[in-house]
Amino acid sequence: MTGEPNLLGDYVRARRELVTPEQAGVPVVGVRRVPGLRREEVALLAGISVDYYLRLEQGRDRNPSVQVLESLARVLLLDDEATEHLLALGADRPRRRRRRSAKETVPQGVAQLVATLPLPALVEGRYFDVLTANPLATALSPRFTMGTNRLRSLFLDPAEQALYPGWEQAAAGMVAGFRRSIGTGTDDPRCIELVGELSLASPLFSRLWARHDVVACEGAPKYLDHPQVGGLWLNRERLSVDGAAGQTLVIYHPAPGTDAAEKLTLLAGTAPSPIMSSPTAAHLGRSG
Repeated sequence: MTGEPNLLGDYVRARRELVTPEQAGVPVVGVRRVPGLRREEVALLAGISVDYYLRLEQGRDRNPSVQVLESLARVLLLDDEATEHLLALGADRPRRRRRRSAKETVPQGVAQLVATLPLPALVEGRYFDVLTANPLATALSPRFTMGTNRLRSLFLDPAEQALYPGWEQAAAGMVAGFRRSIGTGTDDPRCIELVGELSLASPLFSRLWARHDVVACEGAPKYLDHPQVGGLWLNRERLSVDGAAGQTLVIYHPAPGTDAAEKLTLLAGTAPSPIMSSPTAAHLGRSG
């Protein structure tokens, strides 16, 4: 197994270091030299031998039972998403040398839908690349344009950071969502390239990546501080694209009658003509 990534061991070690003795109900005696729990404490709480836990963490045993993994999930205080990720890392499957992923192509019907929607809309790929976006999405953020990468924009572009008050919290959620999106594919050349670039360029990304947080990217209200129209609350919906594994349709929409709806109308008036081709979009633009 020399040379193979130790995904399971890296994950349990990172999560072990984030659980405090107090959280685990472990008495603290004397000075502790390690962050989080010690290996022997995890093993004791999970009901396995210290030697076996050490083999798991070092990658010398990569096929633990589901029962062992679920016990570790309990000790490491993992939620459902993180537990599912742990189980996937521990699944007994042969690993092959990964080739660079094929170019992601948005289904034609979905691309047409994005182009004609009278709302900011884009399609993200598995690695959070923007695969297509309509002009109103680009008016919302110039980084919402085909060919950009959402992670790279948020961590390396001050203008994108300014769009999100408290952007570091948004960054933590995006990194955790990225880990869930790629799953066990951290050895994919595209992932290695992107993670390597961001780890060198952003200490914050490096710290967040080392945590191994995993969370599903779901729809939620988002507050954006737009340089032209000011602050606005928008609902962000995330919908899986059928027949295109890993692709997500992202749509931003305001609650009716809110000032966010009025501000989005103003942005629609500044967007290029494709947004105005839809009757609904034309109606949005008239009041601006």
